[in-house]
Amino acid sequence: MRKILPILITALVLTGCNSAPGHTKNSYRQKTMNEAISMLKETSDYIILDVRTITEYKEKHIPGAINIPNETIASEEPVELTDKEQLIYVYCRSGNRSKQAAQKLADLGYTNIVEIGGIIDWPGETVSE
Repeated sequence: MRKILPILITALVLTGCNSAPGHTKNSYRQKTMNEAISMLKETSDYIILDVRTITEYKEKHIPGAINIPNETIASEEPVELTDKEQLIYVYCRSGNRSKQAAQKLADLGYTNIVEIGGIIDWPGETVSE
């Protein structure tokens, strides 16, 4: 029993550290591109965020989208995103980087993030620079 007691105490302490009461992991919502298009039609105050590289963004992007590459989103809030409650639709090429960026933004305290996948699924027009 003496050998088991320290193990049990350690397990209880570690479990308590991982789950504080009322604490939930910061998260974002996921929508398909078609769901996002419907949402875009129903709302007017939003940002479309392209998290691909600047080269990819210049080749083609969704009209009105701003570019903040996923690799540049770190421990500080992007200067372009001043309102943490702003509705932000996040996309990349295929959906991988947009998920990463959406989670990073949620971890920074942004509360209204919608990850919409990749531009490869965008049925609308695109623009180039």
